[in-house]
Amino acid sequence: MRVMLIGKATKNSEAGVLPSPKGLEEMGKYMEELVKAGVLLEFGGLLPSSQGKRVRYSGGRWTVIDGPFTETKELIAGYSILKVNSMEEAVEWVKRGPSPDQDGEVEIRKIFDPEDFGSNLTDEAKDRGQRIRADLKK
Repeated sequence: MRVMLIGKATKNSEAGVLPSPKGLEEMGKYMEELVKAGVLLEFGGLLPSSQGKRVRYSGGRWTVIDGPFTETKELIAGYSILKVNSMEEAVEWVKRGPSPDQDGEVEIRKIFDPEDFGSNLTDEAKDRGQRIRADLKK
């Protein structure tokens, strides 16, 4: 199964404070460990919400809202996508990561697999999804 590790934003990440050289080194080693174990599929960090936008749909129209956004606990600072055998394995990988410079939180969410859609996923939709994924790899 695939899971997304969602690194929650902190006051420092929202203020644009970059990780220390030591923190970057520790994270690099951790990412190498994930790669060697064959579980890391993708990862990245996000700039502060002050440099982002939200696009909201309501009442039949779209509204664009410029950052920054006030609820830091609801914001994301980074993500990783892992291929693991269970949610418990994902939790163990998070615990093996480097200790952050300040208190923080990582949310783990399972990514939908085709079988999670049950009978709602028609053969046509499944074929389309497979074609799209193949096109992404080109």
